[in-house]
Amino acid sequence: MTRRSVLRFGGALLVLGLFAAACGSDDDEAATPGDTEPAVTTEAEEPSTSVALTQGADLLNEVISRGTLNCGVSGSAVAFSETQPDGSTTGFDADYCRAVAAAILGDAEAVNFVPLTAAERFSAVESGEVDLLVRNTTWTQSRDSDLVLDFGPTTYYDGQQVMARVSDGFSGSSSVADLRGATVCTNAGTTTEKNIADAADAAGIEITLTTFEDFDIVTENFISGACDAVTTDGSALVGRKVKQEGDQEWAIFPPTPISKEPLGPVYAQNQSTFGDVVNWTVYAMIIADEKGITSENIDSMSSGGNLDAEAVRLLGGEGELQTKMGLTADAFYNVISQVGNYDEVYTRNLGPVGLSRDGSANARWTAGGLIYAPPAR
Repeated sequence: MTRRSVLRFGGALLVLGLFAAACGSDDDEAATPGDTEPAVTTEAEEPSTSVALTQGADLLNEVISRGTLNCGVSGSAVAFSETQPDGSTTGFDADYCRAVAAAILGDAEAVNFVPLTAAERFSAVESGEVDLLVRNTTWTQSRDSDLVLDFGPTTYYDGQQVMARVSDGFSGSSSVADLRGATVCTNAGTTTEKNIADAADAAGIEITLTTFEDFDIVTENFISGACDAVTTDGSALVGRKVKQEGDQEWAIFPPTPISKEPLGPVYAQNQSTFGDVVNWTVYAMIIADEKGITSENIDSMSSGGNLDAEAVRLLGGEGELQTKMGLTADAFYNVISQVGNYDEVYTRNLGPVGLSRDGSANARWTAGGLIYAPPAR
């Protein structure tokens, strides 16, 4: 089944689907450029819930009418979302913004990337400044219940670790107890603050915890020696180590992370139609990975009759469900053909910094990992 036949088959439903679609904080202030004044804290400061999104509007239809998806990212997270010199944004998180744009608008480049600090990210969703947040954000009970936000599927299973200099006696087998008396730096307004404070208490040691608004500033202070160690998600530490280690040799530890950090997309609460689209965009990419459907072979597999019934539905053929979601029948075809499946996005962005899926929680469920999708039926 070619893409043309898929579209022809879903044509009538597509018209009906388009008709239905048409009807249908952190408290910290953002640091100024060059600001290196730290704020010393001992526990995480979760964002305020005082800003509430107006719930009357249908977010999916707003995005369709606007023709652009406003997507919040970090802009400085190595391999996840980095703003390039030419103004473009690359990375694992950035590609999920593109995937959602491809599903809703048919164009993976119809994205307005909005760089946000950790302190800004939640209020940006609540206020409607961004439609979607894909900014290495951890799903926690307090965030899920206290904020007017909903969390999508986990796209990356991470865990918090620490990075310190080998010249200071640290190694990959070091433990939190080895940080006794150290100055440890991290981002303000994140779960990492409380996690490291709790870990230090559990180890019976005292540390000085210093926070900054931006991890670039955290890294600069670590390189200069103002911080003995830095802590955040292990994936972010690996990315920094690969790109910025330079003359210093850095060690990442402990071998087993001190926390669970499931990262994924975030969107406004009570926007279930938009949420369904975000969720099933992620699931479609995972299912395509399971079935070996890639951006390179999607057309040949379709035309060669090599798709099972689930894949046919997912790509817009007989029994497709995308038009019932307010999308075009070929919405997920656009996602896979323009952005890729889960493994393509992972390998393209995270492989170069040494983050392998093999043996990790991010392997397919059939390979011992946690990456799993509900059935498309």
